[in-house]
Amino acid sequence: MEIMGFTALELGKKIKAKEISVREATLESLKQIQKTEEKVHGFVTVDEEGALKRADEVQKGIEEGRLQGPLAGVPAAVKDNICTEGLKTTCSSKILYNFVPTYSAEAVLNMEQAGAVVVGKTNMDEFAMGSTTETSAFGVTKNPWNLEHVPGGSSGGSCAAVSSCEVPYALGSDTGGSIRQPSSFCGVTGIKPTYGTVSRYGLIAYGSSLDQIGPIAKDVSDCAAILEMIASHDPKDSTSVARTDCDFTAALVDDVKGMRVGIPRDYFGDGLDDEVKKAVLHVADVLRQKGAVVEEFDLSLVEYAIPAYYVIASAEASSNLARFDGVKYGYRAAEYEGLHEMYKKSRSEGFGEEVKRRIMLGSFVLSSGYYDAYYLKALRTKALIKQSFDQAFGKFDVILAPAAPTTAPKLGSSLSDPIKMYLGDIYTISANLAGIPGISVPCGFDSKGLPIGVQMLGDCFKEKNIIRAAYAFEQARGIWQSPPLALSGEAAAVNGKMGSAVMKGVD
Repeated sequence: MEIMGFTALELGKKIKAKEISVREATLESLKQIQKTEEKVHGFVTVDEEGALKRADEVQKGIEEGRLQGPLAGVPAAVKDNICTEGLKTTCSSKILYNFVPTYSAEAVLNMEQAGAVVVGKTNMDEFAMGSTTETSAFGVTKNPWNLEHVPGGSSGGSCAAVSSCEVPYALGSDTGGSIRQPSSFCGVTGIKPTYGTVSRYGLIAYGSSLDQIGPIAKDVSDCAAILEMIASHDPKDSTSVARTDCDFTAALVDDVKGMRVGIPRDYFGDGLDDEVKKAVLHVADVLRQKGAVVEEFDLSLVEYAIPAYYVIASAEASSNLARFDGVKYGYRAAEYEGLHEMYKKSRSEGFGEEVKRRIMLGSFVLSSGYYDAYYLKALRTKALIKQSFDQAFGKFDVILAPAAPTTAPKLGSSLSDPIKMYLGDIYTISANLAGIPGISVPCGFDSKGLPIGVQMLGDCFKEKNIIRAAYAFEQARGIWQSPPLALSGEAAAVNGKMGSAVMKGVD
């Protein structure tokens, strides 16, 4: 099997067993990027020289016994809104086109301490504002399963890079579904952990009360191991939580007997594609056959999640993005007269349309006379949504839902109607408002051959429940295939057969 066809843990084992060197694995990753990047465009920056230098350092650390973790030596990618010291971090925006951080995010430092080799920074919707990775200032990322379709967003570059086997795993960020929705569209697995589990230090903020860094990989085992690696208490982040239960790989048990699984009726009504509904309900049947207790219930306030989210996120964005003014770093307009004109021109030319739209919306809801009517009301709604989930988790261990109402739409079909794009986040946003963890796992394909993802939500700090349920389903489903453009020869044939077996199960 090709090296890039292995999962992150499989590759880590082979590196530890000295069957593959770290440099060899890194070269294969760079080779795969070179092969597929022209079609997929998952990366904004590829650091070939830095990655190979780092590979040699990690190899030495493994040989000396300093780096013994399960993911030591495995190549990885980082979303371009997560700071990396000495490596350009742009948020896929013109206004940060030349920004090189002098420090790394805490999550990246944790990766490096475990022996990760970062090969580059992945494309995204500008400042994480979007659901398709089409708002990037550096070009559109395409879905590896069908290049005419979007990969989802805003972590579309990370998901496309993992799906096309450019890297075994990547980091993304999730403000309203930005890990789970593109994971569903690209046929990979992604976890949004409980708010505060992974430090936000070094994550360039969009909505500070909603943002959370999480892993994207090929399967549940990889995601559990990566989350275990990056989760830590960080005094530099005031929202960071000191947890003692971060041994997420302990939940990789194929046993859901007695687990209580809730299916919210509100998520399976109008607007949900029939093929997506069928695939997700099949997952419920699989868990039921494995001994889980599956029941339907009413999860109230779902209809208010999207307006509450966009009011809160836009308000926080208007505040967070005020720092990008052309003074200290980033883009500055070439011609201007006076300080205020420099601000206006730099921001007008540096920010894209979607970012401007959300800054203006946020400034409006925070303005005098509208603050109480919109922003405070949205915060109250957020609190009520959290209460609704608290009540649900009094009865259930896991909530089962679609990750998105449809499979990946065609390129260009969403940006013309921003409201339609916003409504695409209907099943993911509530988890961010409530601060709860969620995972997206591939569960089938639609008639066009595009992946479908199932979402599993858990109570705060109960990632182990969703990991356990997702792992149990994954064991029944079988190994997931990679898209045809990712692997060639024997590896593609093997993966293709596995994928066919999966589809028969779903049908």
